Amino acid sequence: MANRLGIDLGGTKIEAIIIDDQFQVIERKRTLTLRDEGYDAILQRIIDLSKEMIKIGKIDSSIGICTPGTIEASTGLLKNSNTVCLIGKPIQQDLEDALGLPVLMENDANCFALAEATIGAAKKFEVVFGVILGTGCGAGIVVNKKIHRGPNRIAGEWGHHTLYQGGRDCYCGSQGCTESYISGTALEKEWKELSGSYSSVTDIIDNKLYESHPEWKENFMNNFGLALANVIDILDPDVVVLGGGLSKVDMLYTEGIKAAYKESFSDVVVTPIIKNKLGDSSGVFGAAMIMDHI
Repeated sequence: MANRLGIDLGGTKIEAIIIDDQFQVIERKRTLTLRDEGYDAILQRIIDLSKEMIKIGKIDSSIGICTPGTIEASTGLLKNSNTVCLIGKPIQQDLEDALGLPVLMENDANCFALAEATIGAAKKFEVVFGVILGTGCGAGIVVNKKIHRGPNRIAGEWGHHTLYQGGRDCYCGSQGCTESYISGTALEKEWKELSGSYSSVTDIIDNKLYESHPEWKENFMNNFGLALANVIDILDPDVVVLGGGLSKVDMLYTEGIKAAYKESFSDVVVTPIIKNKLGDSSGVFGAAMIMDHI
């Protein structure tokens, strides 16, 4: 396998990595996204960074790019991105035209799941459900080291599965979505409603602020458990691997697991729920692997 180039297009930064056939890092570079400057400026930053890395790594094959959202198969336009200026843009085609190489774009949760299933915490398992739990809530499904996308390219969109019919409003326009209960954004909003003041999830947990409002922690664990139990009942994956900022919350691996097992249809649940290995690098590693794991 020749060197592979992967790019992680995030809301804050754009990271590029070159790996060899042993998944060793040859070069890594970052630049700021500066999404307020708009589509054309972001596109040019990706092009400039890509050209630099193509030269360094002698890349002559496909480039993998991971980003929130996905390319709509029928139009070739990006949808569901949290970098709003990218929505409805032909970014994949624009990059291919500028770079003269095929560009493979993939949802960030799929890239996370692929990297963890290939060289990370879930590499010994066949069916992997990889969760990103942070500002938002998403997931990817990998089967035998291949991303499962589905005909609508929404496989793994766990964050917008209805947890409570007629529940909280979600930015997507629906109500009761998982993301509106267990994402970092939702948890911080709930804390402010309970306490009257803002605190980050990290502060709430590390400083045990929840002891003054125990229902916050109880709701978090119960909703996390219910949401994962639904996944286990439908997909029954070999492993669930957690990523994103909230994957560092230790109680998810004790009380959260117990809640998930309790809510599952099976009397005995053996599904491992584990922490990621690659951390913030999982997305860019997954992007570099797309070509070989389509």
